[in-house]
Amino acid sequence: MQHAAQTYDAVAKQIAKPRELEADLLLNAAARLQAILDGWDDRWSELDAALVYNRRLWSIFVSSATSPENPLPPGVRQNVANLGLFVFNHTLAIMADPRPESLGSLITINRELAAGLLGRA
Repeated sequence: MQHAAQTYDAVAKQIAKPRELEADLLLNAAARLQAILDGWDDRWSELDAALVYNRRLWSIFVSSATSPENPLPPGVRQNVANLGLFVFNHTLAIMADPRPESLGSLITINRELAAGLLGRA
């Protein structure tokens, strides 16, 4: 019974704090990209999977931000959509010409948005 209560508590915390969950996902994507950047010679083969993960995450953010039901102010929604477009275009550029120095902007965007979601910006 104790385990069930702990599991419920963990899920309740995630549901109650969607901004923290979004921040965690962004930080996870940034960490994956950072690990590839730091160990490029040994880990570049992981690049496509990390880029796909990041792109899917941003697809969800952009879809949510552009939804008519989204309660965020229009300016914030537009900013998220614009960032998403940059992420999509930059991801395609990296896939066409993979270079470690190209990963920095994606890592920075994810970390900065996560900090904002967590109230650290």
